[in-house]
Amino acid sequence: MTVLISMAGDFIVFLLGMRLAFCLRFHSPVAEWLPPFSLEQGAYGRFILFGPALFSILAMLGGTYRQDRRIDLPWVYWHIVRPMFFWAVTFVLLTFLFHVEPSISRAYIALSVLVCGGFLTGWHLLLEKLFAMAPIREQLRQRILVIGWNQEAEHLQRVLQADSSARYQIAGCLPSAHSRYKVEPPASVARLGDYNEVEEIVGVRSIDIVLVADLDPNTREMIALSELCARQMIQFKVIPSFFQILLSGLKLERIGMVPVLGVTRLTINSMLNRVLKRTLDIAGALVGLLLAAPIVAFCGLLVYWESPGPVLYAQVRAGRGGRLFSIYKIRSMKLNAEVAGAGWTTKDDPRRLRIGAFLRKYNLDEVPQFWNVLKGEMSLVGPRPERPEWIEKFKGEIQFYNARHYIKPGMTGWAQVHGLRGDNDLRERLRYDLYYIENWTLLLDVYLLFMTFFRVKNAY
Repeated sequence: MTVLISMAGDFIVFLLGMRLAFCLRFHSPVAEWLPPFSLEQGAYGRFILFGPALFSILAMLGGTYRQDRRIDLPWVYWHIVRPMFFWAVTFVLLTFLFHVEPSISRAYIALSVLVCGGFLTGWHLLLEKLFAMAPIREQLRQRILVIGWNQEAEHLQRVLQADSSARYQIAGCLPSAHSRYKVEPPASVARLGDYNEVEEIVGVRSIDIVLVADLDPNTREMIALSELCARQMIQFKVIPSFFQILLSGLKLERIGMVPVLGVTRLTINSMLNRVLKRTLDIAGALVGLLLAAPIVAFCGLLVYWESPGPVLYAQVRAGRGGRLFSIYKIRSMKLNAEVAGAGWTTKDDPRRLRIGAFLRKYNLDEVPQFWNVLKGEMSLVGPRPERPEWIEKFKGEIQFYNARHYIKPGMTGWAQVHGLRGDNDLRERLRYDLYYIENWTLLLDVYLLFMTFFRVKNAY
C-alpha cells in the first residue's frame, strides 16, 4: 500500500510540476527573461503526460519505491536527484532521436527539473512524516523473529531501538536447533520459546521475517526452516556471519557448476569507476589549488605572525595498500609540538595555535592536500590517511582495521562529515569508512564534498 501511495503521489506531483513549469516558461514574467520560443499547446500536452510516466519508470529502476526506505538528505539525493538527472538526459535524447516536432524548449526542461525536483522532495518528506506517525508506523513495521543470537543480531537490535522511524522491529528470538544462544540476548528482547515451536510462533506472533543469526544448524534443519517460511509466506533471511566486512561485494558465483558465495570486486574498484573518480579528483584538485593559493598565503602569514617558523609541514601517512607518502598541511600547532611523540589532537589542545583552532575547525589546514590529490596519492573523498605508527597499533587491536586501505585515502570522507575525527571511537569511524567503500558512487563523492563545508563537528 505504501508503495502504491508513493508511486501515485509521485505521478500526480510530477504532473503538476511539469504543468507549473509550462506556465512559468510561457505564461509568466519568467518568459520575458528567456529566449523566445514557439509554442504549440497540443505538443506540450503530450510532453506533460509522458514526463511523469518516464520518471516513474526511472524511479522504479533506481529503487525509490521500497518498503524499507527512510527519508534523509542522502536518500533524497540518491532517489530523487539522481532519477531527475537521468530523466532530463533521457527526455532530451528521446526528443532528438525521434525528431519530435515541434522541438521542446530546453528552458522548459530545466524549469521542469527544478520545479518537479522541489515538489518531489517536499512530497516525500511529507509522506515520511505521515508514515512516522505512531499508529501508521506500527502497522507498517515488519516483525522479525531471530533464530539464535550473536553480535550482529545485537547490533541490529540496537540500531532498530535507536531509530523510532525504522520499518522493522524485533518481535523476539528463539534459540538455535541446538537449544542455545552464542550470545545471551538482552533483557529487552523477548525469548518466545523453544526452536521446536517455531511453526506455531510465526503464526501466533504475526511474524514477517525469520532471521537466522546462528549458522550452526545442519543443512537439513536450515532447509526445513526455509520451507516453513515458504509455506507461511514469510521472508527467510540469514546473517552472513562468515563475512564480516565489505558485504556489498558478496555475490553468488559458480565454480564449475557449483554455486559458491564469496566477496568479489567492489564497485569502487571497477576500471570505469576508478577512471570516473580519478577524473573528479584531477578536476577538483586543479580548481582547489587555484582557490587555495590565496588561502594558503593569507593563513600562512597569520601562522607565521603567531609562531615564526615553517608555515607548511609534511607528515608521513599510509595510503592505498599501505604505501607511505608525505601529506601536506598548513601548520596549526606550535613548533616541536610532537617532541614527546605522536599524539591525538584533542579539544582545547594546548599544543594548538590560536589561529590553528580556526584553521582546523573549517578544514583550512588541509587545503595543501589538493597537491597530494593531483599527484594521485590521495582522493578528494575517502577514509582519512593515518600515521604508520598508529596503524601498526590499531591493526592488532581493531578487527578489519586495514580494510580501509583498499582504496586511496581522502581529504574528507563519510566518517568526517558525520563528526568522526580526532580523538573518538575508532571502531565507529571504521564502520563509517567501510560503509563508504561498499556504497561508493560518484554522486556520493559530490554530496560529501558539498557537506564538508557545513559539517564541522569535532573539528579541533
